[in-house]
Parts: sequence; structure tokens; C-alpha cells
Amino acid sequence: MKRIRRKQLQRRQAIFMISIVIFMGMVWSIYAVSSPISGNQITTTASLNKNMATSQGVSKRYKIVIDAGHGGKDPGAEGASGNRERAYTLALSTKIYDLLQQEPMFEAHCTRTDDTFVNLKDRAQMANDLDADAFVSIHGNTYSDPDISGTETYYYADDSLLFASEVHEELAEATGFKDRGVKRESWEVLKLSNHLAILLEIGFLTNPSDESNMLSETHQNRTAQAIVSGIKKYFLDRES
Repeated sequence: MKRIRRKQLQRRQAIFMISIVIFMGMVWSIYAVSSPISGNQITTTASLNKNMATSQGVSKRYKIVIDAGHGGKDPGAEGASGNRERAYTLALSTKIYDLLQQEPMFEAHCTRTDDTFVNLKDRAQMANDLDADAFVSIHGNTYSDPDISGTETYYYADDSLLFASEVHEELAEATGFKDRGVKRESWEVLKLSNHLAILLEIGFLTNPSDESNMLSETHQNRTAQAIVSGIKKYFLDRES
């Protein structure tokens, strides 16, 4: 009789434990469905883009550093209207960054995301530390003669020439300004960069017509898209 009771007790205990396990499993399933974090998988923008890149057949994600020229105590050029370059470069760089983040093949970074000062050496070093595939510095031009207008692109290292040319082709067409070409200059941010590095002078802020266009939302959106298209074209061509 004792043996029978003991077996009955063990059976009840086993049923009780199984019930607890089933209940916990149901609770966890409900939590997993309602929570943005399921199990130990945490979804971030970077991991999502990486998965998208894999599913779309992109062989590599390219790190692109977008540098908004000037900032903080360095206001940059004063435009015809009195607006300063640092605000323009930040606005345009933010748009470029947002567009790059939508492309599975790119991982975008910014040297600054607000009106702060970052010295030239640190800008280039950020790209070097990230082992970035490309560094793109955004600027607005200036000249004493307000009639001077146009878009120009600068590079320093020979291996950046083709990158500069392909981005400039898209950019010059999108701005609608005079095409002032691609030029070699030893700007510090270009010289200190270990990989592809270019500096874009979108237009002349000291030219009233250029500046009026550059400060418009429509023109900035078109310019940002052109720069991203040029970057994308260059890296896709390297993969083909």
C-alpha cells in the first residue's frame, strides 16, 4: 500500500512539474510575440541592414564617413544672406547620412551630428579608426567676387581620383551650377585619410543664386541623393 501511495505521489509531482513547464512556455511565447526582442536576438539598425545586404546579394557593407565641414567655434564661410557654412554642411550631411542608412550595402558614420567643433586631424582619424572605405567631406565655397559660381570636387591621393570623378559627375548635374571640375589639393583631411577621401564644394555661398538654391530643402534633397548615387555607383562598379 505504501509503495502504491508513493508511486501516486511521484506521478502527481511529475504532472505538477510538467504543468509548470507548459505554463512557463506559454508565458514566454506571449512575451516573445509582443516584445521587439525575441530570445537573445537584438535587432539594431546595423544588424538589420547587414541581414538585408546578405539577402540582396551585396558581398560587402562599405563604411562611409560623412564629414560636415566646420562647426562650433569654426563657423566657416559667411553666405550672401549672412548664413554660415557650418549650418548648411550639417543639414546636407544629415540628409546624406539618412539616405546611406537606407542602403543595405552601406554603414554610415558622421564626424559630427550637431553644431560642435571637431578639429581636422580628428575628422580624418575617425575614418581611419573605423577603417572606413571612404571619407566624404561636405563644404560650401566662398570667394570675394559674388559672381563666382559652381561645383567642384577635391581629392589628394591618386587612388581617390576615380571616386572623386564619379561622385562629382552625379553632383554637378544635380546642383545645376557651373561644373568647375575635379581638382587635386593637399587639404589636411584628405592627406591624413588612409583610404578614399574627397572634399565636395557644393556651390558658392557667397553667390546669391547658388546660396539661395543650396539653402532650399528641395535642392539639398536632390544634392544628397546625387552624392549617394555617386558613392553607390563607384562601389557597385568595383564589385562587377
